Amino acid sequence: MASTGPRADAARAEVRAIIDEKGHAVEIARRAGDRLEVALADGSLVRTQTLEAMLADLALALDQEDGQRLGGKSAEAARFILRALSRELENA
Repeated sequence: MASTGPRADAARAEVRAIIDEKGHAVEIARRAGDRLEVALADGSLVRTQTLEAMLADLALALDQEDGQRLGGKSAEAARFILRALSRELENA
């Protein structure tokens, strides 16, 4: 069952606002993922299996070795996952 109330609405709006920002997809994805993790940890939103899978996929897309710049396929994957994550927020 999806979270309701002002805290849930605010968390969804904040995550979506980050997702909609202009800039480097990898950095936006990190910020959106961090904000979503805060909302899940403080109970503003509930974890769903689909959301967990998306966050795990996002973590893989953003994984990098020391000094490695992410771009190209990582950025493309991050954008794809963020679009799906934005839709899944309604169920969280």
